[in-house]
Order: sequence, then structure tokens, then C-alpha cells
Amino acid sequence: MGAKGRVKSLDNEMSDEEEKEETKSNKTSKSQSQAKEHKSQLERLKDKDPEFYEFLKEHDEELLQFNDEDIDEDVTTDVEDAATDVEDADLQGVDEIGRHRVAEKKEKPSKNVITTAMVDSWCNSVQEKGNISAVRSLTKAFRTACHYGDDGGDDSSTKFSIMSSSVFNKIMLFVLSEMDAILRKLLKLPSSGGKKETIMDLMNTKHWKNYNHLVKSYLGNALHVLNQMTDTEMISFTLRRLKYSSIFLAAFPSLLRKYIKVALHFWATGGGALPVVSFLFLRDLCIRLGSDCLDECFRGIYKAYVLNCQFINAVKLQHLQFLGNCVIELFGVDVPTAYQHAFVFIRQLAMILRDALNTKTKEAFRKVYEWKFINCLELWTGAICAYSSEADFSPLAYPLTQIISGVARLVPTARYFPLRLRCVKMLNRIATATGTFIPVSMLLLDMLEMKELNRHPTGGVGKAVDLRTILKVSKPTLKTRAFQEACVFSVAVELAEHLAQWSYSVAFFELSFIPLVRLRSFCKSTKVERFRKEMRQLINQIEASSEFTNERRMSISFLPNDPAAMSFLEDEKKSEASPLSQYVLTLRQRAQQRNDMLTESSVLVGEHSSVFGKKISESDEEDDAWNEEGASVFNSSWLPGGDSKTKKPKEIKQKKKKRKMEEHNTVAVDEDVVEELVLSSDEEESASDTLSAGEDDNEKLVPPRHQCKKQKLPTNISKTKVKSRAKKSKKRKRAN
Repeated sequence: MGAKGRVKSLDNEMSDEEEKEETKSNKTSKSQSQAKEHKSQLERLKDKDPEFYEFLKEHDEELLQFNDEDIDEDVTTDVEDAATDVEDADLQGVDEIGRHRVAEKKEKPSKNVITTAMVDSWCNSVQEKGNISAVRSLTKAFRTACHYGDDGGDDSSTKFSIMSSSVFNKIMLFVLSEMDAILRKLLKLPSSGGKKETIMDLMNTKHWKNYNHLVKSYLGNALHVLNQMTDTEMISFTLRRLKYSSIFLAAFPSLLRKYIKVALHFWATGGGALPVVSFLFLRDLCIRLGSDCLDECFRGIYKAYVLNCQFINAVKLQHLQFLGNCVIELFGVDVPTAYQHAFVFIRQLAMILRDALNTKTKEAFRKVYEWKFINCLELWTGAICAYSSEADFSPLAYPLTQIISGVARLVPTARYFPLRLRCVKMLNRIATATGTFIPVSMLLLDMLEMKELNRHPTGGVGKAVDLRTILKVSKPTLKTRAFQEACVFSVAVELAEHLAQWSYSVAFFELSFIPLVRLRSFCKSTKVERFRKEMRQLINQIEASSEFTNERRMSISFLPNDPAAMSFLEDEKKSEASPLSQYVLTLRQRAQQRNDMLTESSVLVGEHSSVFGKKISESDEEDDAWNEEGASVFNSSWLPGGDSKTKKPKEIKQKKKKRKMEEHNTVAVDEDVVEELVLSSDEEESASDTLSAGEDDNEKLVPPRHQCKKQKLPTNISKTKVKSRAKKSKKRKRAN
């Protein structure tokens, strides 16, 4: 290389050094100017917002003790380190750069592992001093606990990690028990309660701007862990605690919708006390938030009810009654809004019935004569009976009565006697609640005149028939003595209920005349002595009640259209003094005893799946007992995403399926039970979309696996017995 080349290289080196010095000086000057500006901002904050300045001085004094010299030193050292790194990289080559990066990754500090001592110190500082930094640390730890075991659980953005289940349980228990009180204290809210307007006013304050992220983090992470939990007691405790913070959901509409869906899912599919706790959570939301969630809750709970009433047996009947009572109770939160939804849903039922009457096809009849349709009628009957005194709800009684009467007469055959009796019960309930006359006697007397109830049974004694759990009977069952007795007894009970309600009317003599004539005709035509005896008792009680009314009617002077006729025998009606009312009490006792016997002798399994609310505490204010229960619930080795409960559900399901298939292949099943299962499966295949029109079909509140649970077939023969019998038969063959 020549002299000129060396000079040029030296000049280039000098220019590079000068450029480095210039960049270094520029960066330092920029950092100094930024530091001075930040320091001046802190000084202005003292005059502009002295309250916030005092708060920072009390909780984070290091932030106010700001020195620009430190930053200058840090910046210069950073620049020098960067320059030396570049020089080293130029000297050592590309391979050395790679090694240097690996070494940097190893030198980086790992996440702080949360220990029991750390959690205890945070809890103590929060409880004793109200330290906001400890609250933030607990919130971050709670997020880590809720997301433990997720696919993104090792995200670099998270500051902490959890290694033991005891730490997890301590964090969960403390945050769920105390966070509501902590947030209310920070936001200067009352210790409990509140309405939507409270949160709307709070959102315009400085406190909300400073701490709303803590509220959102708490509610969002709690929702996430609710979706991960499998233990019903843990879910119940978590929902119980979240109910006190439900008022904060008014500020987060997206979280509110998600909470409604989760609560509806647990209400419809949960076991133990979980449905009760979930319903109380939903009801509290509706009361506190009002119009923000009423429409979604009303539509959602009705849809969840429809998905759970696909079929019925003697045991699931209790569960379905509980679900129906919850729906009716929730509608009572806002009756005018409930009327709008009830009108739409009842109209849908009327359209289905109209289609069946016009087309008269099997598919159209099946949409009416299925459990979903009948149970929806039962639900609205209960709602009208509960709110019959409400002027906003009582107008629905007339259209519902017309629908029920049309359903009872749609297919007037003996095989559908159970369905007709259910319709008559609904009509009697509406008449009692609203005080209006509904002519149901003709529906019952027409049943007595059918030949199936007038001749001797040709199918033997038969199995006891529970008319509450079936809509249609098979032809062999139709000819049995048990079915005839159940029908005739039920007709007598419902006819007595209907006439007893009007046994205090001035016109009872005229009202009971035609029923008496037809009952006497049945006693003459029937060939079964026990039926004749049953109806004679009813005839005697009707005649006695007619005489009871006529004796008092002789002493009155007003005309039938006089308003005074409404108060006729009012005192006697309150005391149920008529002979027919006394007879109805004995019939109810007999019916209850018969139903209890049928429930106890039911061969269908799943008895314990429908027992709800027996262990739930009566008062919402028993926090101490629930905290003790929460401590026992979370005192376990459960971790979300890391427990065997969450990892092996598929294996357990596969084993159960294998057992069911083996028992199904080795055991002979009763004909009546098989028939009921076939009926329920047929009913499941019918279209369910018509009952929930106007809703998004893609949005399912209840997963498909929870919509319809298959009943386990009854068995009295174990697998080992079958094998032993097979071996004995083989030995006998060899001996012969």
C-alpha cells in the first residue's frame, strides 16, 4: 500500500472516531434535556395537583427524588458499553456475536418465584397499611395464578411465576375474599351493594382513572379461571365471592356478556349447590345493572331451560321443576320487560300449534307432542300463576289457555291420555290463580267415554305407570290394568279440583249438572267395579256440595248479574268448608303417596344428579362460614392446567363408554324403559330452533355434550356373574 493510501485510511479512522464522539455527545445532550424536562414536570405537579403529589410522596417517594445526573451517567455508560461491544464484534467475528447473545440470555434474571412469605407480606401490608404497591403485586400474582398451565403461561410479560399449590391456594383465597373490599376502599364506594348509576358516576372521577385497571384485571382473570375449573365447590365459592363485585361489570359490557354466558352454563349443567349459586349471581346482576343485562339474561335463561327439558324421567322431574322456578323468579325482577319476552315466546308456541292444525302431518304433530313444547307450556303456566296479580303480565293468561286447550284436543286418542291430563292440570292452575272459569270438565269426561277405560283389561296387570313422566303410551300398555287405574284416578282428581274451585259459586248447581249426568252414565256403562266405586264417591261429594250451595242460595235476593254475587260464600271459600273441597284434600294425599312410591321404585338412574340447594346457606350475609368453606375448598393440590382432573377427562369418558357398552350387550332391558328411551330420542331429533326464534343459532350457551345426557340402562347382572355362568355351562357340557 502506498503512502497516499495510508493517509486516507488514517483520515477515515479519524473521521469515524469524530462521528462516534458526535453521536455520543448528541445522546447525552438529549438525555439531559429529557431529564430536566421530567424534573420540571414533577415540580409543576406539586402546584397543579397537590393531592396526587402527596399520594406519590407517601407511596412512591423514589419517583419524586429524581436526579438528572444519574441518568447522564447511565446513558454515557450505556453508550460506552455499546461502542466496546461493536469493537469486540468487529475483532472476534460473527461466531463470537452468537456466543455473546447466548451468554446474555443466560445472564438475564429469571422470573421472581412467588413464595409463601411474599404472599404473607403483601397481605399484611394491604390489610394493615393499605399499600397500593402490594395491591398491584397481589393483582399480578392473581393473574399468574389464574393463567397457570395455559399455553401462554410462560409469557415474558408476566413478572411472577408460581411453583407450589399452597401458594396458588393462598393467593386465590385471599384475593377472592378481600379484593372486593380493597377495590371499594380505593374507589371510595360503600362497603356493599350499589346500583349501575353509582358506577356511571364513578367513571368520571380520578379514582376510577387511577384504579380501573385493577378492577378489570380482577374480573377478567377470575372469569378466565372459572372456565378452567372442574371442581363444583371451587366454582361455587368463586361465583359466590364475585357476586359482591358484580356492580363493577356495568363499566365493562364485554366482560358482562361473558359472565352471563358462564353463569347460565353453570346454572343449567352444574351439580350440587352450583346451580343455586349461579342463579343468585344472575339475579344479582339483573337487580343491580337493570336494562344492561335484563334482555340477555331473560333470553339466555329461557334458551338454557329449553335445552335442558328435552326429556323427563321420575328423577329429572325435580331438576326441571327447580330450573322452571328459577326462570319464573328471574322474570319477577322486571315484570314489564319479562312480558315483552313472554309474549314473543308464547306466540312462537302458538305458531307451532297452528302449523300442526293446518298441515296435520306427523312432523308437525311431533313438534307439539314433545317434551320441549309441553315443558314450555308448564313454564309459562307457572309464570302466569306467579304474576297473575300483575297488570303487565295477566293479559297472557288468555292466549296461553287457548294454546293449551288446542294441544289437548289435537290428537284425541287414548294413547295420549297422559298429555291431555297434563294440559288439564295446567288449565286448572291458571283458573285458580286468575279466578276465571275455564271449561275443562269436557276434556276429562270425553276420556271416560272412550272404550279403553270402559272394558276389562286384556293386557294383564302391567307395570305401574307414572303419568308425570310420559306423554304417550304404547299399545300393549294401553290394555293393562295399571294404566286404566292411573287414568281413571287422575280424571277423578282433576275433575274434583275443577269443581271444588267453583263449589262456592252461586251457579254451582247449574255448573255441575252436566258432569253429574255423564258420571252417572259412566257408572252404568263401565264393566270395572273399582272404577264404578271411585266415581260414585265423586258423585256423592258433588251432590253434597250442590246441596251445601243451594241451602245458602235460598236466602239471597240479588240477581245473577249483580256484583254482590262475587262475594257469595267468600268466608266459606277461605276455610274450604264445602264437602267437595274436603274430598279433594284426601285425593291429593292419595296422589302424593302414589307419586312418592313411583319415584322410589323408578328403575332409571341419576337419582342424585337433581338434588339442588339443600346445603346452600339461607342468608347471603354468612361470609364467615363461606370463607371457612373456601379455605377447605382451595386447600388442595389443584392447579389449573396441571391437575389430573383436567388432563384425563377423555380417558375417564372412554372407560365409562366401554362399561356401558358391555353392560348393554350382556343385560336384557325392560320393555317399558326401552320404549321411554326411544320416545325421548325421537323427541330430541325434532327441530328446536322454532322455540328460540330471534336468537343467534351460532351462539350456544350450553355445550352439546351437556344438552342431553343419555340415561344409563338398568342392570341387575354383573359382568363377573355372566362369566361364571358361562364357565359352569361349559363344564356341564364337558361332563355330559
